[in-house]
Amino acid sequence: MRSFLLRAAAGAALIALWSIADPALASVRYDAQTRVFRLDGGHVTYAFAINDAEQLQAVYFGGQLGDGDRLGPVKALPGHASFDLSASVTPQEFPAQGGGIFSEVALKVAYADGNRDTVLRYVSHKIEGDGVAVVMKDISAPLQVTLRYSIDPGTGVVGRSALIENLGTTPLRIDQAASASYTLAPEDDYRLSHLSGRWAGEWTLQQRPVSEGASVLESRRGSTGQQNAPWFAIDRTSVSTEESGPVWFGALAWSGSWRISIDKDQLGAVRVVGGYNPYDFAYRLAPGERLDTPVFYAGYSDAGMGGASRLFHRFQRERILPGQGKPRLRPVLYNSWEATEFAVDEAGQMALAEKAARIGVERFVMDDGWFGARNSDKAGLGDWTVNPAKFPNGLKPLIDKVHGLGMEFGLWVEPEMVNPDSDLYRAHPDWAIQFPGRPQTQARNQLVLNLARRDVRDHLFQMLDELVTRNDIQFLKWDYNRNWSEPGWAQLAPEDQPKLYVEYVRNLYWILAELRRKHPKLEIESCSGGGGRVDLGIMAFTDQVWPSDNTDPYDRLSMQDGFSRAYAPAVMMAWVTDSPNWVNKRETSLDYRFLSSMQGGLGIGANLNHWKDADFATAKRMVEAYKQVRRTVQQGDLYRLISPWDGGRRSATLSVSADRRQAVLFAFLHSGTKALPDPAIRLRGLDPAKRYRISRLGGGAAPDSVPAEASGAYWMNNGLAVAMRGDFQAAGFVFEAK
Repeated sequence: MRSFLLRAAAGAALIALWSIADPALASVRYDAQTRVFRLDGGHVTYAFAINDAEQLQAVYFGGQLGDGDRLGPVKALPGHASFDLSASVTPQEFPAQGGGIFSEVALKVAYADGNRDTVLRYVSHKIEGDGVAVVMKDISAPLQVTLRYSIDPGTGVVGRSALIENLGTTPLRIDQAASASYTLAPEDDYRLSHLSGRWAGEWTLQQRPVSEGASVLESRRGSTGQQNAPWFAIDRTSVSTEESGPVWFGALAWSGSWRISIDKDQLGAVRVVGGYNPYDFAYRLAPGERLDTPVFYAGYSDAGMGGASRLFHRFQRERILPGQGKPRLRPVLYNSWEATEFAVDEAGQMALAEKAARIGVERFVMDDGWFGARNSDKAGLGDWTVNPAKFPNGLKPLIDKVHGLGMEFGLWVEPEMVNPDSDLYRAHPDWAIQFPGRPQTQARNQLVLNLARRDVRDHLFQMLDELVTRNDIQFLKWDYNRNWSEPGWAQLAPEDQPKLYVEYVRNLYWILAELRRKHPKLEIESCSGGGGRVDLGIMAFTDQVWPSDNTDPYDRLSMQDGFSRAYAPAVMMAWVTDSPNWVNKRETSLDYRFLSSMQGGLGIGANLNHWKDADFATAKRMVEAYKQVRRTVQQGDLYRLISPWDGGRRSATLSVSADRRQAVLFAFLHSGTKALPDPAIRLRGLDPAKRYRISRLGGGAAPDSVPAEASGAYWMNNGLAVAMRGDFQAAGFVFEAK
């Protein structure tokens, strides 16, 4: 990418000299002469400056600059005619609504005296470790904003957030608060990639040119939502491919309502602004109060979309997920939902556990129906006590049975919800989110508890803490099966009720953090009717996520492809369920279903009571095979060799271990046609000098005319011809270095 020295720097004296540190280390520096901040990490440089108008101005974001490269000083851009003033065309790092700005802003404030104009100016900064905090204040109003920057040493991923403070003696109202604004230099071939969807149809890849007229990705639902993922990527159509060319990408670490806007400004620069969704948003700050925004992460790769994905996967594993940079491998899981639904009892679950242990399952999870008066989705939600008719001796006999079979025990919960037909709701009807006197809209026969309330938060934590303390539970499948409606908080003054959007999520994070602190061995899955709450915020407190309730193995190929654009396979759960699948009534072989699911964290959700001996034998063989490759699958480098989004009949992925000693190829055929042989699949990411032995994943003979052993160069350049005939066929291969 060419250097992004914005128009303001054209012709200016460029005298700042930089010494580039080891790319494995982060470097954050400020040049007092040119007033330029420079952050270096991985192979990325991010730079911004204090311009001559005392604004913070974007300077550069891209591949790492070299020794002796110079930036600054930087000047604010002159206005473009009388219609676009300097404030609008200057690429500010945190533009506020004021001073004649018409581009998308990061901050909009209303003051007690009726003023709605905010003009931020630099005050001071402090560099600490891999980050810098820059303090800005309004030119006259008592408003202070601290912009926080960090850069990851290994990947160069930048993290940005803002702290907004009321320094005055009267309240003010924040009507819009983003975390950051990122700017890309003008080019005429930018393309936006993002992920959209709905229930049972998440992770659909969307691509469009970046042009004048904003693209707005958002959720107004109170949670992340399936409709859009809080992730974006921007590449250049003339030079970027799956494995080469520039890609800028980013994701918001927030599990509530959010918005990311992508737009070209009046002079052609691209601005990406992300943070709280301003829809129905108003956050009142009393004197001395502050509002913290979530972190908006962004990164850069010159290795195409594949390189961007692998970089972001690594960042998530090392910096986001629990485990202090070493997340635990996902155990092979069995879930009882499809076998029993609400009709759970001690004897039935024990019988399922025996069958699950027989095929090598490591974690047995009992789903909905174990608590309260829970015989359907119409009652009992909120009453988290063991149903005595179903479990007369409590959960201990079942848990002991599961542990005795060598498996961990997990339990389904949906703590944030309540059925009106429940003891909890009858005791505390005011605990549900509502506008008093207005109808309460139900979804799935349930309401949403107002987790923003301290008493509700404390009740839910106490309930969960007691559940885990009294029972030897290793795992919670934490579900969330509807979005908000009637978002009122009657206990607060009307002007403060919209704080619900922020305080709810803060308290959710608090509960999760406290549970993990008190029960450090407990693991948690984030589920929301599938992929309705997957984001970097919730991922910091949970070990795995449920991408979709749709377990159709063919549908999952494209959904998992989309998921992998943004998020790491290390957290992506995928289940083997029954055929025909309940979603599409599509019939597929058990081998096909396993190979589809083995590309993430493997789970089994089929009704084992209906399996035959041959099914158990196949499953045991495939589970054993998966355990030999799961470290590579979950924590290796993912290469999307043939994407199902390309419209062809085939798809293929390759996972390569960090040391490049093992690789796992998954190949799929949708439908055979015209008896034509398919081209060889060329691998990527191997060590060209190493010799790799090939074997079929799960056993069986390798394809005819394929060498039993060849160099990495051979497999990458000559490829592997995978002959498949018929419909919904699949094959897996393992490559082991000598």
